[in-house]
Amino acid sequence: MIDSELDNPFWASLCSRHRAIALRHGDVARYPAAFAPFLGAASAEANVSEALASLVEPGESVYLLGVAPKPPVGWLIEAFAPLAQMICPAPIAVIDGPPVIELTQAHRADVLALTALVYPHYFRPRTMELGRYFGIYQDGRLAAMIGERLGTDAQQEVSAVCTHPDFNGRGYARRLIALLSNDNLERGRLPFLHVSHQNHRAKQLYEQLGYGHRRDIGFWSLRRA
Repeated sequence: MIDSELDNPFWASLCSRHRAIALRHGDVARYPAAFAPFLGAASAEANVSEALASLVEPGESVYLLGVAPKPPVGWLIEAFAPLAQMICPAPIAVIDGPPVIELTQAHRADVLALTALVYPHYFRPRTMELGRYFGIYQDGRLAAMIGERLGTDAQQEVSAVCTHPDFNGRGYARRLIALLSNDNLERGRLPFLHVSHQNHRAKQLYEQLGYGHRRDIGFWSLRRA
C-alpha cells in the first residue's frame, strides 16, 4: 500500500490527508488553486476528459507526479526531467542551533516572502494550510523554514526547505530537516521528499542526512488551451 501511494502521491494525498479540500470528479482530483497547482488521477488508464474539463480552467496549468493519463485533444502536456523521490527510514542526528518555532498565519507574510525568493514555483497563498510549518528567526527575519505538504496516514512529505541567502552555511536546513523527519517517524509516518537531480547541493544534503533514493518519478505539466 505504501509503495502504491508513493508512486501516485498527489492522488493518494487528495484521497486521504487532504480529501476535505480536494476538488474531485470521478477518477481525477486536484488541490484548489490557492493551495497548490497539483492534480492527480487514479491511474494512467483513467478516462479524464470530462473530469479535466470540470476541474481545470481555460489557460490554467496543473502538475502531475508519478501518473499521467492521456490528456484530451487540445490539452498540452509537457514532460519534465524525472524527480528523485527519497525516503528517510531512520532517525537523523539533530545538530545544535537556534530555536525552531512552529509557523502560523501570523508568520504568513514572512513565509510567502521567503518562498518567493528561493522556492517560487509551487508555493501558493494557502499552501501553509496543508500541514505544519516550522522556521528559524534570526535578527527579526525568517532565516530558514520547512514544511509538510503531501501526506497520508502512513507517509509525510517534507517540503519547502528554504534558507534565506543571507543565512546560508549555518546548518539551519540540516537542523530543520532532522527535527521534522524525526517527529514524523515518531508519529509512525515515513518521511519522503522530492528533489531535482540537477539540484546537486540539496540532493547531497538529503543523502548525507540519511534520505535514500526510492525511485525516479515522472513529473509533467498539463495545460488547458
